[in-house]
Amino acid sequence: MGGREERAARRDEAVRAAVEQGLLGPEEPIVGLLDVTGVRESAAELRAAFDAVVAPGTPVLHAFAVKASPLVPVLRLLHAQGIGAEVASPGELALARAAGVPPKDTVLDSPAKTPAELREALALGIAVNADNPQELDRIDALMRSAPSRSPLGIRVNPQVGGGAIEALSTATATSKFGVPLRDEGARDWVVRAFQDRPWLTRLHTHTGSQGVPLSLMAQGVAETYALAEEINRRIGRPQIDTVDIGGGLPVNFTSDATTPTYAQYARLLREVVPGLFDGRYGLVTEFGRSLLAKHGTIVARVEYTKTAGGRPVAVTHAGVQVATRTVYAPASWPLRLAAYDPKGRPKDAPQAVQDVAGPACFAGDLLATAYSMPRLDQGDYAAALDTGAYYFAHHYAYNSLPRPAVYGYAADGRGGIAFATVRRAQTLEEIVRESGGGHASGLTDLPRRQGRGEPRE
Repeated sequence: MGGREERAARRDEAVRAAVEQGLLGPEEPIVGLLDVTGVRESAAELRAAFDAVVAPGTPVLHAFAVKASPLVPVLRLLHAQGIGAEVASPGELALARAAGVPPKDTVLDSPAKTPAELREALALGIAVNADNPQELDRIDALMRSAPSRSPLGIRVNPQVGGGAIEALSTATATSKFGVPLRDEGARDWVVRAFQDRPWLTRLHTHTGSQGVPLSLMAQGVAETYALAEEINRRIGRPQIDTVDIGGGLPVNFTSDATTPTYAQYARLLREVVPGLFDGRYGLVTEFGRSLLAKHGTIVARVEYTKTAGGRPVAVTHAGVQVATRTVYAPASWPLRLAAYDPKGRPKDAPQAVQDVAGPACFAGDLLATAYSMPRLDQGDYAAALDTGAYYFAHHYAYNSLPRPAVYGYAADGRGGIAFATVRRAQTLEEIVRESGGGHASGLTDLPRRQGRGEPRE
């Protein structure tokens, strides 16, 4: 079997094993499953794709975009496969450190870094990309007071345009990210910034992610490479030694096929920007969704079925709390669904056009509308595929629905499936505590305003 068939077979085995082992059932009606073998394969494919196009000896750091799956065991798994971490907040940095990712394999990107965040990153030696002139002023002050060996650079916006999903297009004319190179005076400012600061050695760009075509991503990299060449030429020495090309490889959500591939993108970059791969520049990448999406599945029990307006409706335990983007923007984020019977086996039943609904108390909480799949019955399971990134790791606490458990799975070597806990399910006690349960009297204990209509104590 090819890669996609093997991945689908592992998924089917994992769903059945989750039911058999009690990880999924009437008392545990929703779970996230992560294919550890598939994650390892994706990491190896990423490394191999760029190893095939760079000159021998070129330093390359693949830094996983932690926002795609902020789960400590996932970050440790990826680091064991040679993947570092790209962080964009103090929380993400804390997660990367808890996973054992060292500073040398960590990159800090954020449009709103505080002085404290910058100070910590520079003290640790973490690479930092300044987003704007005001942030660079802060870095200047920190470098004067306590010089750092952190690799430092500037994020630039090549303003090459957007893709199909505006919210994920970061190289538009008015993007909030980076220094906009086509704005009046901006390019000259970037050149002067490097001329005045010998410790600035990197340029960073990121054109966008889902919905952005590879050709546009490559154009953004080409514009940034051209700027690096210009800066080094005007300074008269190779001050810029590394180009961070961001991530953003789109994911195919329409089938089990992995397309586009890292190899395709790396080859396109070599064709469009050959000078970037001749050994004069180190590379940093920041892929996220493409490393994990295909390897995650949300499985939810069908609690009830009904018919409305003549169309079947399956009410499940997976909805807006785990698939927020799909529920609120279904046209941009449609998901494939699969049906399993009460024993966790792929369901063999006639296809039916049906709605698959979530548990939240609003009408739009739907995983899919008028979706053709084997008709779901009470006690079956609906699986949302390709949800390994930006889904079960990003809980949305609508209706105070609990965070589901997440388990990684792999073959146990004896013909079965072994599971490892990534994150346990959230308890009701935790929901209460995180919702201010320890401060229940805080508001009622405040002094009342003494005025007309207010009783005096």
